[in-house]
Amino acid sequence: MAVSLGLFSVFSTGETASFAKSASFASVRLVSPLAADRTDLRTVRTVTFATASKPAAEPKKREPRGIMKPRRVSPEMQAFLGGISEVPRTQALKLIWAHIKANDLQDPQNKKVIICDEKLKTIFGGKERVGFLEIAGLISPHFLK
Repeated sequence: MAVSLGLFSVFSTGETASFAKSASFASVRLVSPLAADRTDLRTVRTVTFATASKPAAEPKKREPRGIMKPRRVSPEMQAFLGGISEVPRTQALKLIWAHIKANDLQDPQNKKVIICDEKLKTIFGGKERVGFLEIAGLISPHFLK
């Protein structure tokens, strides 16, 4: 685009800079009408950045998925949890561990082994002793689809 304003001739280009997609360069050529030989030409380059037209959107809260999604539980698990009918696996495991710690049900010689009381036997299939890695597998049947 060329616009003549008497003293100045302005040339504008809409090139995009390679380092930033939102930057554009405008070249301005200053020409003195009094200079006959036009040896004192200067080019000034300015950079302008476009701003976003929309404000930043609020991040959406997504629905819990996987082990964080509340699931219906079996009547045995519901009795253990105190009547809660839907709970995420993570919360159920946290409540089971709270019960184990509160009642000191870990084997003193091997803390990886849980000595089940009557309440835990109902959800762990009647086992007397359970390894702590088995707990997640033993509670799986109590979460209904």
